Amino acid sequence: MYIKIIPSILMSLLCAVLVAQEATEIYLFDLSEQDDQITISNPINISNNPGYDNQPSFTEDGLGILFSSFRDGQADISKYFLSENYRVWLTNTPESEFSPVAVPGKKKYFTCVRLNEDETQYLYKYAFKKKLPELLIPDLKVGYYLWFDPKTVISFVIDDIETLQVSSFKFKIRYPIQSNIGRSLHKIPNSAGLGSNLISFISLDHESPEIYSIDPLKSTATYITDALPGSQDVTWTSKGTMLMGKGNTIYKFHPGIDKEWQAIIIEGDFIIDGVSRMVISPDGSKLAVVASEPAM
Repeated sequence: MYIKIIPSILMSLLCAVLVAQEATEIYLFDLSEQDDQITISNPINISNNPGYDNQPSFTEDGLGILFSSFRDGQADISKYFLSENYRVWLTNTPESEFSPVAVPGKKKYFTCVRLNEDETQYLYKYAFKKKLPELLIPDLKVGYYLWFDPKTVISFVIDDIETLQVSSFKFKIRYPIQSNIGRSLHKIPNSAGLGSNLISFISLDHESPEIYSIDPLKSTATYITDALPGSQDVTWTSKGTMLMGKGNTIYKFHPGIDKEWQAIIIEGDFIIDGVSRMVISPDGSKLAVVASEPAM
């Protein structure tokens, strides 16, 4: 029997995971992509924190990684400095903050989804230096989001009918482009050969989840491939290859070249399990991976 999982159920499951403080860590790998082979190596645990550490994103210069990390029963935002190999806390608030992303073209600011004490959930802009946060998109309960360009945010909006919406700060408009999608939203590099100015999303409108590209300005969606069963997260290399994790394996798929998902090489004897979110540095040389915290 086919059971359709609607986005509101997904969000409830996500909230349950956060409340339970799922035990995850964030590992940073070196990434090499040569011809049709991808290899990752030299893992470093950059969170090294008991409990929930998740939702990493690189700063625009590739020198830092922002992520959400639990302490004292709630989530704050941390930053890891690659060259210095250390982390700092950026927030220390009564609210919980998730999904931090550097604002493109604005080195002094980052955004994150803030879960307020009154259970409202909005997208806020924070300064790296101590300033009061700014509510960025009023009246929209944001679950996940992506900066499309410095003036445009693509966000998964939680409402009576959940939608993927475009918010243009330049033209002061917003409009829906899709519904019933997964949490993973990414810009597709031109090197993927699918076109320009596209993002990828996982559609849940089918019996098995499918990965699509979409032009957020024209709302035109095109099928790419089926998602790995049970997986929710993808990312793209600078050479246009999609990565997706499942269990203790990371797979690759390059549109127009690969016919099916292929396992990449993880060098050494490092054991990783419960792979979920992944993100690649702007220069394509590093891969941050969220995985289950090792059992003690």
